[in-house]
Parts: sequence; structure tokens; C-alpha cells
Amino acid sequence: MHHQEYQYLNLLKEILEKGVRKVDRATGDASYSLFGRQIRFDLSTGEFPLLTTKRVYWKGVLHELYWFISGQTNIRYLVLNNVHIWDDYPYKIYRLRHKSKKEPLLTKEEFIRKIKEDEIFAKQWGELPKIYGELWRRWPTRYGKTIDQLKWAINEIKEDPAAHNALVIAWNPEYLYTMARYEDTSHFPICHNLFQLNVNRGKLSLQLYQRSADIFLGVPFNIASYALLLLIIAKITGYQLGEFIHTFGDVHLYEAHLEAVKEQLKRVPLPWSRIKFLKKIEDIDEFRPEIVELVDYHAYPPIKAPLSVSGGYYEKPR
Repeated sequence: MHHQEYQYLNLLKEILEKGVRKVDRATGDASYSLFGRQIRFDLSTGEFPLLTTKRVYWKGVLHELYWFISGQTNIRYLVLNNVHIWDDYPYKIYRLRHKSKKEPLLTKEEFIRKIKEDEIFAKQWGELPKIYGELWRRWPTRYGKTIDQLKWAINEIKEDPAAHNALVIAWNPEYLYTMARYEDTSHFPICHNLFQLNVNRGKLSLQLYQRSADIFLGVPFNIASYALLLLIIAKITGYQLGEFIHTFGDVHLYEAHLEAVKEQLKRVPLPWSRIKFLKKIEDIDEFRPEIVELVDYHAYPPIKAPLSVSGGYYEKPR
């Protein structure tokens, strides 16, 4: 019961027992929700919090984080690397904008194949502007230039270990929900919207605030992704590892995932894996997926469940 993975499993159980049923107004998808929870992982042990009670797609975690860090916004990079966790949102936008066109609608499989094979089509339909990578690395300003929040935060803690201000945010109201003009909306719901770096006694910690969290499908990726981000920044700055702290706003379990979660809760966590860096890095722009090796990852088989494409821009019925 001292295994750190039980924090996640206990949160799953609490949502099953106490979650309040809610229905998304756009999709009609139901979920069971709690508000205001936190789990903490001590990375100074050398263990890496990649869940073992169901196999997590590590290649997806690694390439998605690189996609963020490198400031990319087109899913073609992910598709070319056989990572399909972002396919649904560009396809949703394609369907919304295709309503007025006369040519036949592509199926999702045809759409993704065309993203992979046709660079011009990918430039037109594969973009998800104003999401994590762009806002981390190229936050737009009123005077036309952009701000590299990620590099600034890393430099801030290197130069000032006592800094209280090393925040990176991806929540820009100008592009979100009914705050946005329709022509400006990203159509995508920014979920893990803010993280902060902090140094105490020579140890670097990272706290993530996630305002909306799909506990079964999304959160296992988020835990591994931000824990890996912390490891990368610790390598760059030279600090020892502290904690990854995952703070939730609305943390929820979709009704369609109930049986999958019950299956996962029958499983006992296995020993955690470790991360090995194959090359020294001194700058965030030097990071590449191939310099990271996952060591001794053992897990139960994956448990599949449908993704709910909830949130984002909502057009009120007329």
C-alpha cells in the first residue's frame, strides 16, 4: 500500500463512490466528477510514475511532450510517429467546417491517412493553433512579438533559486470557449493549463494545475508527461529532483469508462520504471525523444476505452 501508484487508484475509487454525475452540454457525454484533489509523486527516489495497472503508451507520452516543448501545433508530426491521441480534435474541426462544402466528407481514418500522406492537406487541416506548444514557446503579445514562457521559466530558476514566479500558462481567454470570437477560437479545451517550477533545498519540484481531468484516459499521460518534463528541466538546471505535484480542479470519470476502471482497480501495482538520459542537455531546445530511454517498465495489459471529445468552443442552439 506504500506504492505511489495507489494515490491514483484511490482517486479512481473515490470518484466511483462519490462522484457527482454531470452531462456535457455539447456532446451529451456523462461523467462522474469531484472538485479539488491533489496527488504527489516523490521523484527523488529514482522511480518514474508511469502507471503499471494498465500499460501506458510510452511512445505517445514521449512524442507528445516533444511536440509541446518544440512549440509545434500541427498533428502531422504525431501522426508520422504513429501517435494518434490528438486525431479527434482536428477531425472535429474538419467536420464542423465541412458542412457547407459539396465534396463528400472523409471518414476519420481517411482524414488521418491524408494528414500523413499529403503535406498541403496537413497544413490546411492538421493545425491546432493556440494550444500548449505555441503558448508555451510563442505566447502572442499586443505588440506583435512573442514570449518564450518555457525558456524564461527555466532561466529564472537557474538564475534565482528563490524565485516564486516561474509559471508557464496555456490559458488565453482570447481563444477559448464563448470568450473567443468564432473566427479566433481554437475549438480545443485547454485542460492542463498552468504549471510552476520551484526550488527548495536544492531540489526542483513542478506543480501542475489541471482545471479539467479525464482520470482514466488523460491523467496517466499527464502524470508521465509532466514528471518527464521535470526530469528534463532538472537535467538542464543541475538541480536534484523533488516532487511532481498534480493538482486537479474538476477531475472526472466518464460513464463510458466505468467498467474499464473497475477492471483496473482489481490490479496490484508493479514496481515502477526508471528514466535514463543518453545524452547531456544544457538547453531546452536540445531535447529530442531519442535521448530518453525508459528502463524496466512492466505493466498489465492496456485497457481500451472511447475518448470523449468534450469541451472547447460551444455554439448555443439558435
